[in-house]
Amino acid sequence: MNFYPKRRRAPQVIIVSLIDIFAILLIFVIVSTTFRKEQPAVTIRLPESKAATVAQPKKEPMILTISKESQLYLDEKPVVLERLAPLLKELVKRDPNTFFALNADRDAPFGTVLHVLDGLKEAGIKGSLTAFMERPK
Repeated sequence: MNFYPKRRRAPQVIIVSLIDIFAILLIFVIVSTTFRKEQPAVTIRLPESKAATVAQPKKEPMILTISKESQLYLDEKPVVLERLAPLLKELVKRDPNTFFALNADRDAPFGTVLHVLDGLKEAGIKGSLTAFMERPK
């Protein structure tokens, strides 16, 4: 005969250990996140080069992107080809040390690439233009 019935304790969730787990997950997410500059949502296939060398620019370049469909982007903003030279002149006037890089799809029309290079020359941008390319596998 049981005069003192056992009372069942209500199930409890131990919050302290859950907080520890969440803290570790948060630290993992923060550490594993890469911080890099967003690029336009244009899919391009870069050409390959065996003789190209990797250049280390002193500051972050403004990237001119030419897509396969001849669409032109300056950093992330779409640009009309006819408006490129005046826009580049304005940027160079504001900061004469502006650094540009060309990021063209391998299937981009060559005429479009030449028009972009002409726009750079018309804007007074001299020197070598950095180009992005894939390394051969």
